[in-house]
Amino acid sequence: MKIALIGYGKMGHEIEKIARERGHEMVCIIDVNEEEKFNSPEFKSADVAIEFTSPESALQNYRQAFAAGVPVVSGTTGWLAHFHEIKEECEKNGQTFFYASNFSLGVNIFFALNNYLAGLMNRYPDYDVRMEETHHIHKLDAPSGTAITLAEGILSHIDRKEEWALGNDAPGGEVLRIDAFREGEIPGIHSVVYESDADTIRITHGAKNRKGLALGAVLAAEFTKGKKGIFTMRDLLDLTR
Repeated sequence: MKIALIGYGKMGHEIEKIARERGHEMVCIIDVNEEEKFNSPEFKSADVAIEFTSPESALQNYRQAFAAGVPVVSGTTGWLAHFHEIKEECEKNGQTFFYASNFSLGVNIFFALNNYLAGLMNRYPDYDVRMEETHHIHKLDAPSGTAITLAEGILSHIDRKEEWALGNDAPGGEVLRIDAFREGEIPGIHSVVYESDADTIRITHGAKNRKGLALGAVLAAEFTKGKKGIFTMRDLLDLTR
């Protein structure tokens, strides 16, 4: 498979390494200030582009890839207020877009576990629920896209919570509080905590490195090749619950 990379930071390098190990060809790498490469024959020859950049550049990157006829797999977070625009573009013009707030296979199993547990805990109002997430100091958005996905899962299953809010902005009660910490070079730790006067239930996923994210992105690219529409890790992993 021919893969183009949009973004060549630490994640981009890890994706390149795993893609080559799996026998794929890297036909084009686009880094900062190299937008002219979107018009190159090399980029247009790609079966799929894998995009990890910044919230500020993500939308334009998607549109330039679509204009070149290249499907996109993206893990950039912090831009989802505009997701409906990309969805409409895919539906109207037959584009292909695979999005995940986190490509780790373990995290996506954690998402399913979070949904299941939230469904159980909806019956037990004595337990309040909150979230914690910790990432490296270079991460620009807070809370993380992964934390937002976890929060949305909780809100869809627990009737007593209506919205999420970050840290000190969360008044409690009907609001799901998310505490976000930025420390050192931590790849990512996410916890969901249910607490009553009697005890605490905590589920946690901790990433050891970027390898799991990169592998998931390459698997998503393999899954996306030849398909049309919008896809997520639920489609890739067949997480029907």
